[in-house]
Amino acid sequence: MIRLSDVCTSMRRTEILHGVSFTARAGEFVALVGPNGAGKTTLLKHLNGLVKPTTGTVSVCGIDTRRAKTSALARHVGFLFQNPDQQILCPTVREELRFGLRHCGVPKDTWDSRIEEAARLTDLSSKLDSDPLMLTRSRRQRVALASVLATDPEILVLDEPTSAQDERETERIMGIARELRGRGKTIILVSHDMELVSKYADRVIVLIDGRIALDGAPGEAFSDEGLLARAHLSMPGYYRAAKALSLEIPECAAADPVALMADSIERLIRKEAP
Repeated sequence: MIRLSDVCTSMRRTEILHGVSFTARAGEFVALVGPNGAGKTTLLKHLNGLVKPTTGTVSVCGIDTRRAKTSALARHVGFLFQNPDQQILCPTVREELRFGLRHCGVPKDTWDSRIEEAARLTDLSSKLDSDPLMLTRSRRQRVALASVLATDPEILVLDEPTSAQDERETERIMGIARELRGRGKTIILVSHDMELVSKYADRVIVLIDGRIALDGAPGEAFSDEGLLARAHLSMPGYYRAAKALSLEIPECAAADPVALMADSIERLIRKEAP
């Protein structure tokens, strides 16, 4: 689905990415993390062709991004940005969803069913004729997400999608992402919230100074305190608890880290019981 091969990218004579290589397959939930200025946003812009590599190659769904128009890549890659107001252009929610479908060249006879399904997934069915800019911040974020979901992209990029969201909205948005992953979509999550990353991602790519410092399971990243310090990231609470209790750190979110830790504690208690 996504393949970067030895990508180096310079902007205004400054090299931002240095020899970045990785692949992401269908159905993977990948978290891209790292400190501010690490190059995460630049890397993401390669996926929709807004930035072209100076050297190396970027392939998305078999398309070389250097030779493709942004509009063509938009049919395969959907972006949900941190600020929903950057994505909302139309006077009603329904028109906002139609705009994305029109822009991506989706057949018109499928628009109504796609809009209804995207609205259902994001709990916006009763708001289709509302002015999106009059909705709450959390609903505007869901409008932006629905406009992306309506186009049914193979890849969904979530750039700090839960900022300024309460716990309920965070669970709603991430639950949708997890459901899409179950349908075979590739999910790329950018977040500074390591609790969120540890709960949902099954793979973590740590980017520092434009280079990949680690590409592996969440447990591998969270067990390396030196790496976390260099990346200005914090260890999730239950990983800290597991470390303090000398318990095995879970490898990935799909295994439910909290449940695994509880099982480890129970085994430890049984082992030490008289």
